[in-house]
Amino acid sequence: MDSAEYERKVAFRFAAFDQDGNGYIDRADFSAAAARLLAEFGTTARCDKGQALYTGAEALWQGMAGIADVDGDQRVTRAEFAGGAVKRLRDNPERFAEIARPFLRAALAVADRDNEGAASVPAVERALRVLGATPQTAAFAARSLDADHEGKVAEDAAVAAFADYFTVIAPDA
Repeated sequence: MDSAEYERKVAFRFAAFDQDGNGYIDRADFSAAAARLLAEFGTTARCDKGQALYTGAEALWQGMAGIADVDGDQRVTRAEFAGGAVKRLRDNPERFAEIARPFLRAALAVADRDNEGAASVPAVERALRVLGATPQTAAFAARSLDADHEGKVAEDAAVAAFADYFTVIAPDA
């Protein structure tokens, strides 16, 4: 892969975290993502699911900041993300998966309207769109996460896919 292609992929992944498009990733991006998910599924911030989602968003932010915030200013620039985070994430995808797990567990619980322990494929598709995925990407990703074709997305599948997406920057990723 040439450096231009690599930079494009890094920029795309950075933009997934930079929810407000201000050029850096910070705590507010993760809180905003949690708020949008709660609003989409009609869940209050004060209920157990809402609190778990905000706690998971904070844990994901803290993990990202610990990996990438080189200058300690409580925000991650695109340069910090590209220069350090991508390499660290790629070198240790399991660590990143575990950093992301509380947020993903909580997001799936919010999307799991019937409390069956896994969110439906359409609910996951909705959640992905709310988080910024295009409708086509959200539909493809949600269907891909349904490994057993039972119409549900389990936590382990979501965590593995999330970690792969953010840690594997290859020509076909």
